Amino acid sequence: MGRAVDPTNPEHLAAPLRLALAYAPAADRPAYAAIFALDTRLSRIGSQASEPIIAQMKLAWWRDQFARNFDAWPRGEPLLQELVRLGLERAHLSALVDGWEALFAAETIGPQTLADFATGRAAGWLAVAGKLHNGCEQEELLAAGRLWALADIADRLPGDALASTWDVEGSDIASIDPAAFRSLRPLAVLAALALRAHRLGKPLLSGPASLGLAMRVGIFGR
Repeated sequence: MGRAVDPTNPEHLAAPLRLALAYAPAADRPAYAAIFALDTRLSRIGSQASEPIIAQMKLAWWRDQFARNFDAWPRGEPLLQELVRLGLERAHLSALVDGWEALFAAETIGPQTLADFATGRAAGWLAVAGKLHNGCEQEELLAAGRLWALADIADRLPGDALASTWDVEGSDIASIDPAAFRSLRPLAVLAALALRAHRLGKPLLSGPASLGLAMRVGIFGR
Protein backbone atom coordinates (compact mmCIF):
# COMPACT_ATOMS: atom_id res chain seq x y z
CA MET A 1 0.00 0.00 0.00
CA GLY A 2 1.75 3.14 -1.15
CA ARG A 3 5.36 3.59 -2.20
CA ALA A 4 7.71 1.11 -0.60
CA VAL A 5 10.07 2.74 1.90
CA ASP A 6 13.33 1.31 3.16
CA PRO A 7 12.66 1.21 6.92
CA THR A 8 16.39 1.41 7.67
CA ASN A 9 16.74 4.74 5.84
CA PRO A 10 15.89 7.75 8.03
CA GLU A 11 15.77 10.23 5.15
CA HIS A 12 11.98 9.92 4.82
CA LEU A 13 11.41 10.81 8.49
CA ALA A 14 10.47 14.22 9.84
CA ALA A 15 13.32 16.17 11.39
CA PRO A 16 12.40 15.50 15.06
CA LEU A 17 12.33 11.74 14.42
CA ARG A 18 15.63 11.80 12.53
CA LEU A 19 17.20 13.75 15.37
CA ALA A 20 15.86 11.38 18.03
CA LEU A 21 16.94 8.33 16.05
CA ALA A 22 20.51 9.60 15.98
CA TYR A 23 20.77 8.94 19.73
CA ALA A 24 19.66 5.30 19.56
CA PRO A 25 22.31 2.70 20.37
CA ALA A 26 23.27 0.76 17.25
CA ALA A 27 21.72 -2.47 18.52
CA ASP A 28 18.39 -0.75 19.31
CA ARG A 29 18.20 1.48 16.24
CA PRO A 30 16.21 -0.96 14.00
CA ALA A 31 13.27 -1.06 16.44
CA TYR A 32 13.04 2.73 16.61
CA ALA A 33 13.54 3.10 12.86
CA ALA A 34 10.75 0.62 12.08
CA ILE A 35 8.21 2.25 14.41
CA PHE A 36 9.13 5.73 13.18
CA ALA A 37 8.79 4.50 9.58
CA LEU A 38 5.39 2.94 10.27
CA ASP A 39 4.14 6.06 12.04
CA THR A 40 5.33 8.19 9.13
CA ARG A 41 3.72 5.91 6.55
CA LEU A 42 0.39 6.00 8.39
CA SER A 43 0.51 9.78 8.78
CA ARG A 44 1.01 10.22 5.04
CA ILE A 45 -2.00 8.07 4.20
CA GLY A 46 -4.34 10.73 5.53
CA SER A 47 -2.45 13.71 4.19
CA GLN A 48 -2.30 12.23 0.67
CA ALA A 49 -5.81 10.72 0.45
CA SER A 50 -8.39 12.71 -1.53
CA GLU A 51 -11.28 11.43 0.63
CA PRO A 52 -11.47 10.14 4.23
CA ILE A 53 -12.88 6.84 3.00
CA ILE A 54 -9.74 6.27 0.92
CA ALA A 55 -7.57 6.83 3.97
CA GLN A 56 -9.72 4.45 6.00
CA MET A 57 -9.41 1.74 3.35
CA LYS A 58 -5.63 2.03 3.29
CA LEU A 59 -5.41 2.03 7.08
CA ALA A 60 -7.68 -1.03 7.16
CA TRP A 61 -5.14 -2.88 5.01
CA TRP A 62 -2.44 -2.31 7.62
CA ARG A 63 -4.78 -3.24 10.46
CA ASP A 64 -5.71 -6.46 8.67
CA GLN A 65 -2.04 -7.43 8.43
CA PHE A 66 -1.47 -6.80 12.13
CA ALA A 67 -4.47 -8.99 12.98
CA ARG A 68 -2.80 -11.95 11.24
CA ASN A 69 0.19 -14.05 12.28
CA PHE A 70 3.56 -12.85 11.07
CA ASP A 71 3.93 -15.79 8.67
CA ALA A 72 0.73 -14.74 6.86
CA TRP A 73 1.95 -11.23 6.07
CA PRO A 74 2.55 -10.51 2.36
CA ARG A 75 6.10 -10.53 1.09
CA GLY A 76 7.47 -7.66 -0.95
CA GLU A 77 6.62 -4.85 1.48
CA PRO A 78 9.96 -3.88 3.10
CA LEU A 79 8.42 -2.29 6.17
CA LEU A 80 6.23 -5.31 6.91
CA GLN A 81 9.21 -7.61 6.49
CA GLU A 82 11.23 -5.51 8.92
CA LEU A 83 8.40 -5.63 11.46
CA VAL A 84 8.30 -9.41 11.04
CA ARG A 85 12.05 -9.64 11.60
CA LEU A 86 11.85 -7.53 14.73
CA GLY A 87 8.79 -9.31 16.13
CA LEU A 88 7.21 -6.14 17.50
CA GLU A 89 3.95 -6.64 19.42
CA ARG A 90 1.14 -6.73 16.86
CA ALA A 91 -1.45 -5.30 19.27
CA HIS A 92 0.63 -2.13 19.65
CA LEU A 93 1.05 -1.85 15.88
CA SER A 94 -2.71 -2.16 15.41
CA ALA A 95 -3.33 0.47 18.08
CA LEU A 96 -1.03 2.83 16.19
CA VAL A 97 -3.21 2.38 13.10
CA ASP A 98 -6.33 3.03 15.21
CA GLY A 99 -4.86 6.28 16.45
CA TRP A 100 -4.30 7.67 12.98
CA GLU A 101 -7.70 6.47 11.84
CA ALA A 102 -9.37 8.32 14.73
CA LEU A 103 -7.89 11.54 13.38
CA PHE A 104 -8.43 10.97 9.67
CA ALA A 105 -11.99 9.61 9.94
CA ALA A 106 -13.32 12.34 12.22
CA GLU A 107 -15.83 14.77 10.71
CA THR A 108 -14.78 17.37 13.25
CA ILE A 109 -11.63 17.32 15.37
CA GLY A 110 -12.65 17.60 19.00
CA PRO A 111 -11.11 16.63 22.33
CA GLN A 112 -12.23 12.98 22.20
CA THR A 113 -10.85 12.54 18.69
CA LEU A 114 -7.51 13.97 19.77
CA ALA A 115 -7.46 11.85 22.92
CA ASP A 116 -8.09 8.69 20.86
CA PHE A 117 -5.46 9.73 18.34
CA ALA A 118 -2.85 10.45 20.99
CA THR A 119 -3.46 7.21 22.90
CA GLY A 120 -3.25 5.12 19.73
CA ARG A 121 -0.13 6.85 18.46
CA ALA A 122 1.56 6.46 21.84
CA ALA A 123 1.28 2.68 21.44
CA GLY A 124 4.31 2.89 19.18
CA TRP A 125 6.37 3.74 22.26
CA LEU A 126 5.07 0.60 23.96
CA ALA A 127 6.08 -1.49 20.95
CA VAL A 128 9.66 -0.24 21.15
CA ALA A 129 9.86 -0.61 24.94
CA GLY A 130 8.49 -4.15 24.74
CA LYS A 131 10.98 -5.17 22.05
CA LEU A 132 13.90 -3.78 24.02
CA HIS A 133 12.63 -5.33 27.28
CA ASN A 134 12.80 -1.96 28.94
CA GLY A 135 11.62 -1.50 32.51
CA CYS A 136 9.83 1.83 32.02
CA GLU A 137 6.34 2.04 33.45
CA GLN A 138 3.65 1.68 30.80
CA GLU A 139 1.56 4.60 32.05
CA GLU A 140 4.61 6.87 32.03
CA LEU A 141 5.39 5.87 28.47
CA LEU A 142 1.78 6.42 27.38
CA ALA A 143 1.62 9.85 29.02
CA ALA A 144 4.82 10.97 27.31
CA GLY A 145 3.73 9.39 24.04
CA ARG A 146 0.39 11.18 24.11
CA LEU A 147 2.08 14.51 24.76
CA TRP A 148 4.49 13.97 21.86
CA ALA A 149 1.66 12.87 19.54
CA LEU A 150 -0.28 16.09 20.20
CA ALA A 151 2.70 18.45 20.25
CA ASP A 152 3.86 17.00 16.94
CA ILE A 153 0.67 18.01 15.12
CA ALA A 154 -0.35 21.03 17.23
CA ASP A 155 0.22 23.55 14.46
CA ARG A 156 -2.28 21.70 12.24
CA LEU A 157 -5.14 21.59 14.75
CA PRO A 158 -7.98 23.91 15.79
CA GLY A 159 -6.77 25.85 18.81
CA ASP A 160 -9.90 25.36 20.89
CA ALA A 161 -9.90 21.57 20.41
CA LEU A 162 -6.24 21.29 21.31
CA ALA A 163 -6.58 23.55 24.34
CA SER A 164 -9.37 21.43 25.82
CA THR A 165 -7.35 18.29 25.16
CA TRP A 166 -4.39 19.78 27.02
CA ASP A 167 -6.74 20.34 29.95
CA VAL A 168 -7.61 16.63 30.00
CA GLU A 169 -3.95 15.66 29.70
CA GLY A 170 -2.90 18.20 32.33
CA SER A 171 -2.13 15.91 35.26
CA ASP A 172 -0.24 13.49 33.02
CA ILE A 173 1.85 16.29 31.52
CA ALA A 174 2.88 17.52 34.95
CA SER A 175 4.25 14.10 35.83
CA ILE A 176 6.34 13.53 32.69
CA ASP A 177 10.08 13.31 33.30
CA PRO A 178 12.24 12.59 30.24
CA ALA A 179 14.95 11.25 32.54
CA ALA A 180 12.67 8.28 33.28
CA PHE A 181 13.28 7.14 29.70
CA ARG A 182 17.05 7.55 29.59
CA SER A 183 17.41 3.86 28.64
CA LEU A 184 15.12 4.63 25.67
CA ARG A 185 17.14 7.64 24.58
CA PRO A 186 15.25 8.61 21.38
CA LEU A 187 11.97 8.57 23.32
CA ALA A 188 13.54 10.69 26.06
CA VAL A 189 14.56 13.22 23.41
CA LEU A 190 11.05 13.38 21.93
CA ALA A 191 9.47 13.66 25.38
CA ALA A 192 11.76 16.57 26.29
CA LEU A 193 11.03 18.35 23.01
CA ALA A 194 7.30 17.80 23.48
CA LEU A 195 7.36 19.26 27.00
CA ARG A 196 9.15 22.34 25.71
CA ALA A 197 6.80 22.67 22.72
CA HIS A 198 3.76 22.46 24.99
CA ARG A 199 5.16 24.97 27.48
CA LEU A 200 6.12 27.54 24.84
CA GLY A 201 3.41 26.84 22.28
CA LYS A 202 6.05 26.22 19.60
CA PRO A 203 6.88 23.36 17.21
CA LEU A 204 8.98 20.45 18.46
CA LEU A 205 12.05 21.91 16.77
CA SER A 206 12.14 25.69 16.95
CA GLY A 207 15.55 27.28 16.99
CA PRO A 208 18.90 26.56 18.62
CA ALA A 209 17.41 26.07 22.11
CA SER A 210 15.39 23.04 21.01
CA LEU A 211 18.42 21.53 19.29
CA GLY A 212 20.49 22.13 22.42
CA LEU A 213 17.83 20.43 24.54
CA ALA A 214 17.74 17.43 22.21
CA MET A 215 21.52 17.13 22.29
CA ARG A 216 21.67 17.33 26.09
CA VAL A 217 18.95 14.72 26.62
CA GLY A 218 20.34 12.56 23.82
CA ILE A 219 23.79 12.48 25.37
CA PHE A 220 23.05 12.56 29.08
CA GLY A 221 19.48 11.27 29.25
CA ARG A 222 18.10 14.29 31.10
